[in-house]
Amino acid sequence: QVQLVESGGGSVQAGGSLKLSCEASGDTGSLRRLGWFRQGPGRERQGVATIFPGLGDTKYADSVKGRFTIFQDNAKNTVHLQMNSLKPEDAAMYYCAAAKRYAGAWFQVDGYDYWGQGTQVTVSS
Repeated sequence: QVQLVESGGGSVQAGGSLKLSCEASGDTGSLRRLGWFRQGPGRERQGVATIFPGLGDTKYADSVKGRFTIFQDNAKNTVHLQMNSLKPEDAAMYYCAAAKRYAGAWFQVDGYDYWGQGTQVTVSS
């Protein structure tokens, strides 16, 4: 089992920055992907970014490329999402997710086995 705890959400004006963090505990050595998803009111959960531990590979949604960066602190079993140049459309509940396997595309929700509780990001114009 793996537990995920997010932190770092909050409110920011458009153009501002936030850094989200997700601390993983438990059987973290079995994880193959660690990612961030977001879900706005009335919308489907969508993939934002993912990182493949040990491979040094990252994936991003087109809407966040060049603005968001996902990176991992291996010593602390933590994955971060640095979000810059935030836009009102980035506002959502952000969820950390982890996968034990390489199943499907990185942005598919059903490819992940563990989820955090979410952290709210609000961006005002």
